[in-house]
Amino acid sequence: RPRVAAPVPAGCADPRCPVRTGLTAPLTVDGRVEGTLTAYWRSASAARVRAAGEAARLVAAQLELAELDTARIRLGEAETRALRAQISPHFVYNSLTTIASFVRTDPDRARALLLDFADFARYSFRNPRDFTTLADELRSIDRYLLLERARFGDRLSCSVDVAPEVLPVAVPFLALQPLVENAVRHGMAGGGTPFHIAITARDSGAEAAISVEDDGVGMDPERLQEILSAPLGRPGPTGWGSMAPRPRRDEHAGPGIGLANVDERMRQVYGDEYGLTVETALGAGTKVNLRVPKYRPGVFPE
Repeated sequence: RPRVAAPVPAGCADPRCPVRTGLTAPLTVDGRVEGTLTAYWRSASAARVRAAGEAARLVAAQLELAELDTARIRLGEAETRALRAQISPHFVYNSLTTIASFVRTDPDRARALLLDFADFARYSFRNPRDFTTLADELRSIDRYLLLERARFGDRLSCSVDVAPEVLPVAVPFLALQPLVENAVRHGMAGGGTPFHIAITARDSGAEAAISVEDDGVGMDPERLQEILSAPLGRPGPTGWGSMAPRPRRDEHAGPGIGLANVDERMRQVYGDEYGLTVETALGAGTKVNLRVPKYRPGVFPE
């Protein structure tokens, strides 16, 4: 409980002012005194001293919650920047190399691919706290796949089956794109076999049900569980708790980084029940499911 300074005489220039005593209590946040709260009364009493201390405690608690909320926002932005940095260098290098290979043999295609790359990059570097629509996220995925198909040819294919009524639904920025990128990176690393991705989205009452499925090599379910349980800062049943450091991922975590990032961000935005569900097994492909409340951009619950 905050220690309240001994009552001191107080008053004002107006002779009708009833204030005669002031009580001051520190506002302590994480062991630091961030300010003080002063209460004025006609006279001091033990009850008023306790009241001043409790009021200071409540205000300090609100300041601490505000700091946690700021830390959560910064954490989310850092996570998104880390995700971009983890994916982008490989993709940028491979895309520009592919485009360069068409400059002499097919300049029109090279020009079209370069425009697709520019649009993709412009979308990817938006504010990480933004929301977008499912339609815009799918358009960015289409540009990404155009660039990857230019590199891999007929080995890579994709089908998209989306109900028109869910296209305007708001989704967190980069909610789907990392799932597709992870699938391609993981699936195309397995040699020269064909690889197919299926993206579906359905109207499910108050939610949109979205899935990204591939026919690749799949993952060990135990390894998947390790990846999804590692993110830091995940809100618990009563809100945000300690910000313990994230266990450092080894360099072989690979595709799991994108899954864990999207899973954590979905939980941050919508609540713990909106985390990803993943169906996978070694040699049996992977299906990632997510649910999104059907809000439109700019319209969200209080």
